[in-house]
Amino acid sequence: MIKETPTELAEIIVADNGSKDNSVLWLKQNHPQIRIIELEKNHGFAGGYNLAIEECDHEIIGIVNSDIEVGKDWLTGIHTRLSKANVAAVMPKILSYSSKDQYEYAGAGGGFIDKFGYPFCRGRIFDSAEKDHGQYNDPIEVHWATGACIFIKRKVFIDAGGFDSDFFAHMEEIDLCWRIRRMGLEIWVEPSSYVYHIGGGSLPNESPGKLYLNFRNNLALLYKNLPDNKVFKIMLIRLLLDGVAAAQYILKGQFKYLGSILKAHRDFYKWKPALRIAKRNSHIPSNEVEIYSKSIVKEYFLKGKKTFSSLNYK
Repeated sequence: MIKETPTELAEIIVADNGSKDNSVLWLKQNHPQIRIIELEKNHGFAGGYNLAIEECDHEIIGIVNSDIEVGKDWLTGIHTRLSKANVAAVMPKILSYSSKDQYEYAGAGGGFIDKFGYPFCRGRIFDSAEKDHGQYNDPIEVHWATGACIFIKRKVFIDAGGFDSDFFAHMEEIDLCWRIRRMGLEIWVEPSSYVYHIGGGSLPNESPGKLYLNFRNNLALLYKNLPDNKVFKIMLIRLLLDGVAAAQYILKGQFKYLGSILKAHRDFYKWKPALRIAKRNSHIPSNEVEIYSKSIVKEYFLKGKKTFSSLNYK
């Protein structure tokens, strides 16, 4: 779906993650000029991109999902922003492909995270996506950039360790961006660049598997990136909050989602010893980075703050 991408500005490379259809054959027959990296099996979003980026030698890598349509002159602002020495990664504004005046769930106008690990965006908090009225057209530093469309300096990606392939999919970009910020580098959103995203192509939003990965990986990224003196308290509170979420699914009779949460916690605690070793051996500084100091759950559900601007985020 990529359009408006002059080949003199960027090389288009398609990484095929072990697909079983005829898409690679179709691409070779219809677009022989495009370079294809064929992986022998599905390594997940995280592992697949790690392997593909190993084979790329460009200074800047653009990770662009296959369900993205790009806007006019979309590379210009991103290239300018990435020319800054301390900027490691940049994302464009993410709008919905089906409702092009509305922010899309995956990234919207730039990603943030609250003190209990809940991600949210400028233009989207939980399931409430805002209309785009230009209210978030200023480029700002963010906590994370969406994996649906992120441009990153390859050296930084490698130095930070790339995506954690054990995440498989979901929140691996938040984990990576958190590590990059701990290195003292910056992540930005450049709204002068915009793309349209379909979303839900890998796993539908209502998929129990997607819920499982989100809960499991969210616990893992907190454990990996929070300072040791804050991990126990935060993880205890998350256990209680996840219990509330599980109770909601019980009340609704949605037991398949309850199972996803229980499985996520079980597998996280199995994973925890390996995470502890990786955290101890990591070369990434243990620097604490700024995150949203309040609970987005409280602000959204109890105080009714449904838009990013209403949070008075500083």
